[in-house]
Amino acid sequence: MSVTSRYLDAWEGFWRDAPEEPGGVIWDAEPARSAERHLTLLRPHLADPALPIVDLGCGNGTQTRFLAERFPLALGVDLSAAALDLARRCDPAGRAEFTRLDATDPEAVRALHQRLGDANVYVRGVIHQSEPADRPRVVEAIRILLGDRGRAFVFELAEAAKDVLGELVHAPDGPPPKLRPVFSHGLAPAEVADAVFPELFRTAGLDVLATGELPLATTESAADGTRIELPAHWLVAGPGGSAPN
Repeated sequence: MSVTSRYLDAWEGFWRDAPEEPGGVIWDAEPARSAERHLTLLRPHLADPALPIVDLGCGNGTQTRFLAERFPLALGVDLSAAALDLARRCDPAGRAEFTRLDATDPEAVRALHQRLGDANVYVRGVIHQSEPADRPRVVEAIRILLGDRGRAFVFELAEAAKDVLGELVHAPDGPPPKLRPVFSHGLAPAEVADAVFPELFRTAGLDVLATGELPLATTESAADGTRIELPAHWLVAGPGGSAPN
């Protein structure tokens, strides 16, 4: 099974229209405010830092390029071919690798695991943007890619983000400019209950090794000039049996 054509078309349209300049996409925050913070939280739980890392849902590859400087191999994967084209243009030095992957296609995910071996996995804002029926499949893809030795860092919007986004959408002047394309392309963030987030991983047979809260940094500013941040939470997961005693 794979994602619906509507979902694929929405992402292709979004990334075809996305600006190329850094920070042009609302969630394209600089690594110092995203992947660098996340790696600090993941690093104590890594069983093998020498494993490659897969940036699942890499988009234009901003975070992938950062990870490529800290792991032997960083592979950015995304559903959207347009996103991957942009990621490659933004990486003229070829620091990272990029390839298309439908994370809801278990055969494709197994083939990638066979190619890479066990891998660490970085996921930022993918599950809440997935169709409800696809969320367990995305988590299963993470489980497959981890194998026996990998660890995953997963960062997603919290329930409270829905209210913040609602306020932004209904502001007197309308949504902030960088938020408008998200809704116009039909990519409105979906609600994932806070309690459901870790249970998705436990149900897949993964151990949840650590959890916490950390705002999702955006590249958009409020009317008063402050940078908009959205409530979010994170977890580190590993294969069953990896949890500390």
